[in-house]
Amino acid sequence: MEETNNYSEEKIYLKAKKRVEELKKFYKHVAVYLIVNIFISSRRVMRNLDNGESLYDTIFDYSTYGVWFFWGIAIVLQAFKLFGLNSLFGANWEKQKVRELMDKRRNDEVRF
Repeated sequence: MEETNNYSEEKIYLKAKKRVEELKKFYKHVAVYLIVNIFISSRRVMRNLDNGESLYDTIFDYSTYGVWFFWGIAIVLQAFKLFGLNSLFGANWEKQKVRELMDKRRNDEVRF
């Protein structure tokens, strides 16, 4: 019995360790995303200003934010893979929403 319990504890530990590694990799990816994109965008803004473009045109130029957008899609997909849609619409959210709607219905019935 003790050996089975140790096996399951070890399995739980290994899964938890793998999850921590995945989280660490995700947070590093987000940090690199921010640092690199801030650098690229600031360089493009400065270059465009040096070429005589207005600040408005430079800041709202699509090419300034294209990398943000497409790399951002990869970040979002990685987040969905890591956290899943259950984070957004999981069981807790569902229970809370049902309670909220039931309370609203009760309050509406009391008013009439």
